[in-house]
Amino acid sequence: MRTVETPFAGVYIIEPQVHGDQRGFFMESYNNRTFQQLGFNHTFVQDNHSLSIEAGTIRGLHYQNSPMAQTKLVRVIAGAIYDVVVDLRKTSSTFGQWMSVILSESNKRQLLVPVGFAHGFCTITSNTQVIYKVDELYSPQLDRGILWNDPELNIDWPTSIPILSDKDNMHPLLKDADIYFD
Repeated sequence: MRTVETPFAGVYIIEPQVHGDQRGFFMESYNNRTFQQLGFNHTFVQDNHSLSIEAGTIRGLHYQNSPMAQTKLVRVIAGAIYDVVVDLRKTSSTFGQWMSVILSESNKRQLLVPVGFAHGFCTITSNTQVIYKVDELYSPQLDRGILWNDPELNIDWPTSIPILSDKDNMHPLLKDADIYFD
């Protein structure tokens, strides 16, 4: 595996080593020892899997507050997404800034999203499946979000008419969000 640094401290793109031949491919998507050697000491406790039927589906921007804040390891097993993270660490020099990366079944890249970031994605293709590991269990009481089209963030989503859940369409703006990250 190879890590690619991003503009945000702690956010990494992970590129697995892919072994391909006429049959297809094989890769390790996660290996605890390799991750520890790379300096990532997360103990993942839950795997999540989503299917978005239509292109232009936005899920997010989600985060979970302490003491159950989550680090996520995100990858796409079918289709492609425009993956977005927003820095919610109030004392960070990049607070309120966002970055994006394309994750797809073909590029096999993964994104490590640490505690202190909101995460969301927009599907670029239909029937997109995303799986991600988290290092804390889901807590409905600490589940939070930021409105996907917050004008202060001005995220350049690849759709102007997204398919959204009612919940994702009701999140507060960043300035009004319940955030407990330093």
